[in-house]
Amino acid sequence: MGELPLDINIQEPRWDQRTFLGRARHFFTVTDPRNLLLSGAQLEASRNIVQNYRAGIVTPGLTEDQLWRAKYVYDSAFHPDTGEKVVLIGRMSAQVPMNMTITGCMLIFYRKTPTVVFWQWLNQSFNAVVNYSNRSGDAPITVRQLGMAYVSATTGAVATALGLKSLTKHLPPLVGRFVPFAAVAAANCINIPLMRQRELQVGIPVTNEQGQRLGHSVAAAKKGIFQVVISRICMAIPAMAIPPVIMDTLEKKDFLKRRPWLGAPLQMGLVGFCLVFATPLCCALFPQRSSIHVSRLEPELRAQIQEQNPSIEVVYYNKGL
Repeated sequence: MGELPLDINIQEPRWDQRTFLGRARHFFTVTDPRNLLLSGAQLEASRNIVQNYRAGIVTPGLTEDQLWRAKYVYDSAFHPDTGEKVVLIGRMSAQVPMNMTITGCMLIFYRKTPTVVFWQWLNQSFNAVVNYSNRSGDAPITVRQLGMAYVSATTGAVATALGLKSLTKHLPPLVGRFVPFAAVAAANCINIPLMRQRELQVGIPVTNEQGQRLGHSVAAAKKGIFQVVISRICMAIPAMAIPPVIMDTLEKKDFLKRRPWLGAPLQMGLVGFCLVFATPLCCALFPQRSSIHVSRLEPELRAQIQEQNPSIEVVYYNKGL
């Protein structure tokens, strides 16, 4: 076997991102929880392989499959724009185990106000870490801005959950089971824009098809954040809508009445099963490298691009996750 050629494009995912199937295969790999078990040395080894290959240096004996594996390990742990290592629970590979635990507990402990407050607070704290870790662009955000965004987002989520809980007191029990989902959906509309407010202030990088940076756009940031909000809400639907219906039916059966201790682990398992599929499939709803027409950009940036590159009609940006 000869040396691996240098024309493999590892700047892009292995599968065609123009199709939903290609994006789904990509995100099934990115969100694989087994990536969390990799050691720091394995992550660094993968980073070295990827960076060396991009610099034109091929690790001796490296195969194409090993290169792609290294690329996905690298992508699972390092931010695509800043290159920083993402905190463990902020990685997309942590989505399934973390959300399985938190969502399961939100669905189990939805009746009492103290537990509603605690689990909604914990969920939004986790979401704040994920939203910050997977933000688009490399613009810095101050500790003060981060703190204000976190407090606003968590307060909004808890207030939404408590407000909905009070409204459903006199409704059938099944309706009450959907309060956590409604609160999470509303909170995503608050949390994500707040944790990524810096992007709405200064914009995110936009590039040409070859990846050359052309400027920063707030319009692209708004579109990217909107796409992420939709993806996150859709991601929550199966895990927070299907288990309550199943559990409401099962809890009326003699089997669970005689074994009430089975209810919590059964619900947790149902949530986990839904998330294993919902997480990558909903991440795949929109391309990670999204596009926006030049005509929809800010007038100053549009004029700058048209002056320097009049043939460009579409620019690209990382929408975040």
